[in-house]
Amino acid sequence: MTSGTLTGSAPVTAPVPPLAARVASAGSSPVREILALTERPEVISFAGGLPAPELFDSGGIRAAYDRVLTEEPQRVLQYSTTEGDPALRAAVAGRLADRGLPTDPRALLVTTGSQQALTLLATALLEPGDTVLVEDPTYLAALQCFGFAGARVVPVRSDEDGVDPGALAEAVERERPKLLYLVPTFQNPTGRTLPLARRREVAEIAARNGLWLVEDDPYGELRFEGASVPWLASLPRAADRTVLLGSFSKVMAPGVRLGWLRAPAALRRACVVAKQSLDLHCSTVDQAAAARYLADSDLDAHLTRVREAYRQRRDALVDGLAAALPEGSTWNRPEGGMFVWARLPEGHDATSLLREAVAHDVAYVPGAPFFAGPPDHAALRLSFTTHTPMEIGEGLNRLGEALRTAA
Repeated sequence: MTSGTLTGSAPVTAPVPPLAARVASAGSSPVREILALTERPEVISFAGGLPAPELFDSGGIRAAYDRVLTEEPQRVLQYSTTEGDPALRAAVAGRLADRGLPTDPRALLVTTGSQQALTLLATALLEPGDTVLVEDPTYLAALQCFGFAGARVVPVRSDEDGVDPGALAEAVERERPKLLYLVPTFQNPTGRTLPLARRREVAEIAARNGLWLVEDDPYGELRFEGASVPWLASLPRAADRTVLLGSFSKVMAPGVRLGWLRAPAALRRACVVAKQSLDLHCSTVDQAAAARYLADSDLDAHLTRVREAYRQRRDALVDGLAAALPEGSTWNRPEGGMFVWARLPEGHDATSLLREAVAHDVAYVPGAPFFAGPPDHAALRLSFTTHTPMEIGEGLNRLGEALRTAA
């Protein structure tokens, strides 16, 4: 008698196997869920960390695509190498050198945004259970990425100047981490910038303790005022252990989905192998168009226009917060980037207050999800980039009304 169901009985249907534990235990991005709530056009949203679409150089980008598709269609529509378009890597290396970091194009790997660079690094460096140190708070998608890799993510005490070197030294001694992840310039979510003296201390701690440094820099070219601060990657004590990540999302257009990583040779080769397993290579035509754009257009002149617009928008937001937020609230005034970090008085919960804000057609991001440790429920992130100063003023009026209604 053959195995199976009895004649005339219903067939047995077994459930499919469960999802992988790393997926089942990981939540979706709270920021992405908030953005879904704010898609109504009448909502003035300070939530999304998005560049201003009306400032995109769409004409220059279109011309770059037209040119590469006209002049080299067979090449740009074909497969290409994992490391990336040589012309694009050379252009990025040139821009890094102009900003004080001499770079061989071969030291670069082109990625699908700097977010993929994080995934590649996690794949190449982290075993389940390895410890990663982060600022507190830190970039939310980095927390997700390290969580997927099975890492222990440990926050390091931070203040208005970024990560505290004394607390970092204690954490390194206690936790024996494999890497430290930082967004040292105009950090997401706080807008803070790590001063040079602290960068040198961080580099010394990493060198003395055998620690990888991941320096995520998507916002560094969006400085409106103040003096530039050297990259960690440019400091002698950190040069052999720092991976620098960059992106075209904030300076050109996020829809192009191109970024890069600059890493020591052995780690870069490991990331190339990891990328081959994910997508083989980034879009050939997008890379070629980006390289063409950098050759034919003046990105620096474009960034000058973007910085001026963002400076005016930052000023409108910061100058209007006193009237919008409850008495006793605090906030910073970043010298660049895309974000202002605010804190409501004790007893206020930014997450619970968001529903009232959205009911008043305004939105922000609660600060709690950005903490790897105990969250600060009174904190919130406000992005100023996607609205004009007049719209920001109206948004703050709505926010103030919402908070007064909820009081």
